[in-house]
Amino acid sequence: MQINMGEREITLKVVYYGPALSGKTTNLQSLHEMIDASARGKMVTLDTADDRTLYFDFLPIEFETQSGFSVKLKLFTVPGQVMHKATRKVVLAGADAVVFVADSSRSSASANAYSWRDMEANLRSNGIDFEAMPKVCQFNKRDLDDVKPLEEIKEQWKDIPAFPGVATRGEGVLETFSALMRELHRYLEKMHSFSEKFGVGEEAFVAGVLDAFGEQKPDPESV
Repeated sequence: MQINMGEREITLKVVYYGPALSGKTTNLQSLHEMIDASARGKMVTLDTADDRTLYFDFLPIEFETQSGFSVKLKLFTVPGQVMHKATRKVVLAGADAVVFVADSSRSSASANAYSWRDMEANLRSNGIDFEAMPKVCQFNKRDLDDVKPLEEIKEQWKDIPAFPGVATRGEGVLETFSALMRELHRYLEKMHSFSEKFGVGEEAFVAGVLDAFGEQKPDPESV
């Protein structure tokens, strides 16, 4: 969390993490399409020749609080390919919360597990408390064949809020993001007495974020 008292700005960094081609960039693209144009910034995408994100996607979202602070959310994704481990570590530096985007297919189980361990290692190497870090999981690509049943996912990820998704259709995208915002505020409240210091309670914080998405009402019920 970065605070500029002179400008009355609070900047928070959210990173979408996961294996290659799991749908991290698609999540951000879907969010960008949903956000009111007045509340969103330009989405920056850097791709390789095979259309995979090379460094990161960057999507700023901003809203005002009743206490007069401007809250800016900066959303990033990381490259999932194994060769870009150093870049993933750099992008994770200073993260306030993470969304882990997993591929629901059974054949991707090992890639998901590797990426999760990689995320944990990179967070720890950046001096970030992995256990305390606000995080949710999205099991994307639920429209494909041979996906893990939701019951099995719930059993395996019972300590982490997990949500089904089909990011190419926008399904589960806002639900995942909304749930993370609640986790993020609760963390900020615990670590920094966020409500007292900045006059932004959990409901006001989440509502402020979701106001940028207009009439869309997510139902963030995990699997």
